[in-house]
Amino acid sequence: MIRWREVATLYSWEVRSALRERSIVINSILIPIFLYPFMLWAAFTGITFVIGQTEGMASRIAMTAVPAGHADLEAALRKEPRVEIVTTVADRARTDAQIRAGDLDTFLEFAPGAASGLAGNFVLRLAFDESKERSAMAKNRVTTVLDRYRDEWLRKEAAARGVTPAEWEIFAIERRNVASARDIGRFMLSLMLPLFFVIMVAIGSFYPAIDATAGERERGTWETLMSVSASRASIVTAKYLYVATFGFMAGVLNLAAMVLTMKPVLAPLLAQAGDVPEFSVPLVAVPVMVAAAVLLAGFVAAGMMIFAAFARTFREGQSMITPFYLLILLPMMFLQVPGLEFTMGLACVPVVNVAMMVREAIGATFHWPQIGVTVLVSAATIAAGLLAAGFILRFEDVVVGSFTGGPGRFLRERVLKRRAAGGPPEGRA
Repeated sequence: MIRWREVATLYSWEVRSALRERSIVINSILIPIFLYPFMLWAAFTGITFVIGQTEGMASRIAMTAVPAGHADLEAALRKEPRVEIVTTVADRARTDAQIRAGDLDTFLEFAPGAASGLAGNFVLRLAFDESKERSAMAKNRVTTVLDRYRDEWLRKEAAARGVTPAEWEIFAIERRNVASARDIGRFMLSLMLPLFFVIMVAIGSFYPAIDATAGERERGTWETLMSVSASRASIVTAKYLYVATFGFMAGVLNLAAMVLTMKPVLAPLLAQAGDVPEFSVPLVAVPVMVAAAVLLAGFVAAGMMIFAAFARTFREGQSMITPFYLLILLPMMFLQVPGLEFTMGLACVPVVNVAMMVREAIGATFHWPQIGVTVLVSAATIAAGLLAAGFILRFEDVVVGSFTGGPGRFLRERVLKRRAAGGPPEGRA
């Protein structure tokens, strides 16, 4: 029987003890705050550095002779400060091999153009290696010069024929992005944050789950704890709430840290594209995200405590929980698709449903039927996990750590074999 006064006392003791454990504080509090913001900063700083190094290099190009009447084109290429014409060749006999080898960045081949009524019309064939950063950058630089020259040449041809630029332009394409900087920022957050959120909740629960079970056995304090006047149900409930609290705290802290650091980290890189998204989360999404953190932490804590219950040492606990940890993260690898919708089917899949709930809440989209199903499914899986944990801890050899084997052996010997014999599993060794 659960006595909530006992649970409150044991829970506060567990939390205070955990805050004195360096590994738990680091993994459940400090890492969620600093790890992924630091990783983002390091990654994008490295990208910015590489881009800067590449942009500072001169692009080496080779070209055939410029067609008659287009001397200004060659002059424009030679004036470009980061374009170097290393040779003028008659054909492309060896240039493709030189580009693949990295000795040359791009090759311009001028060929006669199709009949169009325009004197001096020509076709330009541009060879480059997209797999090499220098070659791709050279292609972009040369294309910019060529486009600028082409537009100017066409304007001159139009003027020579008495045609205005508007008349010469048969049709024009105007693009208008109706998404605001806030919409783009929320879209980027919705793709990145759910994955980090699940990882951090799992990491935040990982060490407390081991500490609450295998850690007690390794320190030799498990038997002492079981001898206090509190019921076993109260002890298990307090430990579960302690593990879930640290998982919840890790998820919330990581979400807050990511939202606050995305703009200062990404702004220098995104500014080069001319647009800096506004990274913010709508206030109406905060209760939904907090509820998601509670549900996910509750499920993860129950699952990890089940696996950790069979460990006798901290190292055994790590090896037993790791498969469950990886199983949680596996479906998240397939959720980084921008157009993925939050369907009723996904709402019935544990962990995935909570991640989708967070993803849509960031974008201020709320499918309440799916959210309701997510809450019910998560509550059911949490209840099933707690019932399984309570059943496992009915066995004295599991409680004191004398049971050798993991969950698989326990399932075979204590559940399946006894049911096959026609009787319910017994609650003692």
